Amino acid sequence: MRIDLHTHSTASDGTDTPAELVRKAAAAGLDVVALTDHDTTRGHAEAVAALPEGLTLVTGAELSCRLDGVSLHMLAYLFDPEEPALAAERELVRDDRVPRARAMVGKLQELGVPVTWEQVARIAGDGSVGRPHVAEALVELGVVPDVSGAFTAEWLADGGRAHVQKHELDPVDAIRLVKAAGGVTVFAHPLAVKRGECVPESAIARLAEAGLDGIEVDHMDHDEPTRARLRGLAKELGLLTTGSSDYHGSRKTCALGDFTTDPEIYGEITRRATGAFPVPGAGGRA
Repeated sequence: MRIDLHTHSTASDGTDTPAELVRKAAAAGLDVVALTDHDTTRGHAEAVAALPEGLTLVTGAELSCRLDGVSLHMLAYLFDPEEPALAAERELVRDDRVPRARAMVGKLQELGVPVTWEQVARIAGDGSVGRPHVAEALVELGVVPDVSGAFTAEWLADGGRAHVQKHELDPVDAIRLVKAAGGVTVFAHPLAVKRGECVPESAIARLAEAGLDGIEVDHMDHDEPTRARLRGLAKELGLLTTGSSDYHGSRKTCALGDFTTDPEIYGEITRRATGAFPVPGAGGRA
């Protein structure tokens, strides 16, 4: 089995619609794909309706968190999307996205960049607006060569000249909320230092004590020594290890299935989940 447990669609900051994403996942030879848009489950229904035969969908989301001043992302799988407490927190994060993006546009304008809110809103479309959409506007304007080039201290990286902090969950609260909604939690790309500051290993141990299920090890932003280090830490803490592409369509260079999760780990994730269940494809045409 080929299992990719971290992808994004136009419901957040990917460039493929949920329907396009699942069709591409099947064409890429995947058996299982998880749709984990940022702080939203809005793409799930479309993905289910379009799910090709032979492909299984894992519903999920990537939750925005902050611990000791450091941003981190928590992958949540197979939770009940209607559970009120977790739904309310996701709504708080989403509600903060527009004013945050507008504030970043304002900072960029003060720095002499001729970006407009209308431009960013057009790029975001119906998705949950975020930094990648502002970054793409900078690419359009020729300010940076690519989206990654915008995530620097000069522009949009954490602490950067045009960065604006957003509402984020405490990860211990996120773990508690996801578990109460019957879901499973995996710390996304925990040592992706190229993205900015990362929490120390002692913080990962704290999250494990709080009930964290696993860590994402095989990821494009982890080199081989980092993956080995994380595997050792996971063994020490009793955590599951996953691998995923973190696919965003044309917004990133990674392809669906670039990194995958061991079938036994996937089986354990599904065994632990009680809020929702993987959806087998039935040849959808949406």
